[in-house]
Amino acid sequence: PFESTYSDVVLKHPDFAGLHFTGSYETLIHLWNEIGKNLPNYKNFPRIVGETGGKDFVLVHSSADVDAVAANTIRGAFEYQGQKCSAASRMYVPQSLWPAIKKRFLEELPKIKVGPTEDLSVFMGAIITKDAFDKIVSYIEEAKKNPKTYEIVFGGEYDSSKGWFVQPTVIVSRDPKSKLMTEEIFGPVLTVYIYPDAEYEKTLQLCDESTQFALTGSIFAQDRYAIVQAERALRYAAGNFYINDKPTGAVVGRQPFGGARHSGTNDKAGSWINLIRWLSPRTIKETLVPPRDWRRPYMG
Repeated sequence: PFESTYSDVVLKHPDFAGLHFTGSYETLIHLWNEIGKNLPNYKNFPRIVGETGGKDFVLVHSSADVDAVAANTIRGAFEYQGQKCSAASRMYVPQSLWPAIKKRFLEELPKIKVGPTEDLSVFMGAIITKDAFDKIVSYIEEAKKNPKTYEIVFGGEYDSSKGWFVQPTVIVSRDPKSKLMTEEIFGPVLTVYIYPDAEYEKTLQLCDESTQFALTGSIFAQDRYAIVQAERALRYAAGNFYINDKPTGAVVGRQPFGGARHSGTNDKAGSWINLIRWLSPRTIKETLVPPRDWRRPYMG
């Protein structure tokens, strides 16, 4: 968030009162530890609000609308090149629907134009930095080097000759707890796990337990009971939970945003819930007719 020389000055100042942080999990841990070390020097206990990353999911039930799944997953995974903490990064699809969803992906993904954003027909621009580009590429290369675990369904190409561009990439993982299914990539890479239709409840549990993050997630289903099951089973897996919609696009002031676990303190940016974290309430009592005797009434 800022250079360590500045953070050292800020975090050691006796008037330091609070930290509102958005960034990486590792950086928040570092700052929190530094604040802890300096507690005896502060005039108050500092307030800490943090929002870090996510390994955001799309979970598909066998009753889902295939066209809705494909369109919203593409938008949720590849808009802004997947460079937002709410972007869809892992997907769970029932075996019965995967052929149709894969077909829709292969029809629509070639239509996505990648390039400089001066061209308004471009849907995906460049990756923000070389370090970010290299990190994303490392996951794509991980998939290419391990064909027994991964299958690249679409994309996998990248170019750094002029800017840092990565094509929208869809990868199937045969292992639901593989590196690409559990680690935050922060780029246009969607990893898919195909599950047996009869193992929906087991897959809900798998989705809940596979990562330490809990920022956003969505369920696609037309079966109302399946939606209720997902809502209950994934209670702590996503601070922002979407039903038949992409897991992105929370509107500040209308859809409070934030998640728990390693995704942050879940103080819901853009809402009164966050605002009251920065208040210091004071209770005032005035007694208009003060007692004239210290004894309790029953004491006589």
